[in-house]
Amino acid sequence: MVLALAVALVGCGEDPAAIAKAQAEQAAANEAAAKAEAAAYDTAMVEQNWQMAKAHADVLMQKYPGTPTAQRLQADYDEVKAKAEAEREDARTAALWSYTVQDVPGGKQTSAAIYAKDPVDVDGSGPTAVRLIFRDHPSWGRSSYLVLQAGDFDCYGGCKVRVTIDDKPANAMAASRPKTDDAIAMFIEDERALWKATKGAKTMTVEFPAKGMGKRVAVFEVAGLDHGKLPKWN
Repeated sequence: MVLALAVALVGCGEDPAAIAKAQAEQAAANEAAAKAEAAAYDTAMVEQNWQMAKAHADVLMQKYPGTPTAQRLQADYDEVKAKAEAEREDARTAALWSYTVQDVPGGKQTSAAIYAKDPVDVDGSGPTAVRLIFRDHPSWGRSSYLVLQAGDFDCYGGCKVRVTIDDKPANAMAASRPKTDDAIAMFIEDERALWKATKGAKTMTVEFPAKGMGKRVAVFEVAGLDHGKLPKWN
């Protein structure tokens, strides 16, 4: 295209040397502009702000394709993109958790809670939320339990739940439904093992018995748990 344009311009009396000079000047101007805009990219790279670095790279490579600076950014683009996606996923999974600190008799109660990835039908009326909670209470100690918004657990007197971490084999764990109307809760008795299992895990799948419904399954995306929020558990 450039050669055809040059030939056409020559045919119209344009000087090929002048055309080449103009093209070189434009290329130099593009490279100068690309270098200037790449400063923000380089800063983001130093700060390891991968999402910002990717955003700057996307804009610069679109505006100044073929420039040496665009080629420099292109060389690292796949790595930066992968890190940006991982950074975004880390932020997403971290936001799934909520943490509370509450004044209670004897001190403070701390907890970390997350909703299951998808609602679960536990009573035949349709899917509802299932929540996993880790709690540290000054009098009751540390507990891990599931909470339903409808239906009930079929675990009065004790039962077993099956807990699967990522694609590892499932483990049977003791559980119990306390006789209380305060909440539809079922404790998973080995809270330390459950907490430990979240470290380095992406998902935790819990199969539990629902009253009148048989086995139900809740999947929790646990990767974003901030273990430092409940320091006594570590």
